[in-house]
Amino acid sequence: DEIEKAHPDIYNILLQVMDHGKLTDNNGRQADFRNVIVIMTTNAGAESMQKPMIGFSAKRETGDEMEEIKRMFSPEFRNRLDGVISFAALDQEIILRVVDKFLMQLEAQLHEKKVVATFTDTLKAWLAEHGFDPLMGARPMARLIQDTIRAALADELLFGRLANGGHVTIDLDDDGKVRLIFEEEEEPAAQV
Repeated sequence: DEIEKAHPDIYNILLQVMDHGKLTDNNGRQADFRNVIVIMTTNAGAESMQKPMIGFSAKRETGDEMEEIKRMFSPEFRNRLDGVISFAALDQEIILRVVDKFLMQLEAQLHEKKVVATFTDTLKAWLAEHGFDPLMGARPMARLIQDTIRAALADELLFGRLANGGHVTIDLDDDGKVRLIFEEEEEPAAQV
């Protein structure tokens, strides 16, 4: 992951693996890499893809990031790669699916405490907008959910209306702050 952050010696080790299909350590022991697929990720070129372009073309084309990759990796290293695959930025639909994934994890944790949570579409859209960064992807999402939703639920789960379980709808107020709406449990009718 993020090969550009690796120590420079790693490139030489990977060259040996890609050239000979084996890796030899300092003690002469060999590891067989003939049936191994090596996948490396990089953010090289990601930042330049976010910069606005000057001129007649207002959008970047696939392959524009290759200049940064050529700058960061030596020709002998690049020539041993079978392919370089560029991924487009996540679209809004995918970001909302990532939001749903994180909220499903939270729902499962709340379910263990006998709490049923409902998340409004307004909240989901806000999380998609504020929890996604074009450079970092959806990595900030978990922190945003921790700092907003989980923080708002914590006291209620420990000492408040959700201490013994319950139903809560999680929404945003007009100021963009998380709002908890509690559904009161109906008391069972007294038997006569």
